[in-house]
Amino acid sequence: MSTSVAHLTILTGASRGMGLSMARQLLDAGHALLCISRKTNDTLAAQAAGRGVPLEQWPQDLARGEQAAERLATWLAARGAAGLQSVTLINNAGVLPRIAPIGAIPAADLAQALRVDLEAPMLLTGAFLRATAGWGCVRKVLNISSGLGRRAMASQAGYCAAKAGMDHYSRCVALEEAQSPNGARIVSLAPGVIDTDMQVQLRGADPADFPDVANFAGLKDKGMLTSPDEAAARVLAYLARPDFGSNPVGDVRD
Repeated sequence: MSTSVAHLTILTGASRGMGLSMARQLLDAGHALLCISRKTNDTLAAQAAGRGVPLEQWPQDLARGEQAAERLATWLAARGAAGLQSVTLINNAGVLPRIAPIGAIPAADLAQALRVDLEAPMLLTGAFLRATAGWGCVRKVLNISSGLGRRAMASQAGYCAAKAGMDHYSRCVALEEAQSPNGARIVSLAPGVIDTDMQVQLRGADPADFPDVANFAGLKDKGMLTSPDEAAARVLAYLARPDFGSNPVGDVRD
């Protein structure tokens, strides 16, 4: 990747939904971009080529977060901080386990969801902070959380627990980084309610398994969902705020 750019962003879950919208907007802003997703996206590659902006895409199963973290650490060490004003990690990738009471969810499904939703962000954050500890530029970590990390919901135990864990580990990392020279700023951010595939899954759940299914259907019917493009713009605007990191747990609506 070229070192001539001023801003480098590492983004997980960039192949669709809000992640894809964030990737497009970051490329438009001239950020060098490393995307870590289940698959690559041809439209991103074409956009980057057309704008002359550096882009790498790694197909990666984030249920194997230790592999992604090791590769990221090696890549950052080779890249170095030359020419950079900022480097940012955005942990955006997430999956829903089966929407059902926890006793009805196969152990393997629940374990995989927790690896993607919590273990991988923690491992990537650790690798990112170690690899960039001596860099002189601004360092940021943005974790995409959820209101469900702050509000319990039946048949969502795995997702709620993962997002609550994301919030709390962000608080811990903020305390750690505050003790370090040029410590990274970290925020676990709820992005609002977005019209993505995850919402489709929630609206399509069996009412016998998911008591809140009608509430999610109502959000769609009443036009209360934010588009991926609009949500991405709000998230990136929050990331650019001068007070980013002053509170390690936030919400775009605050």
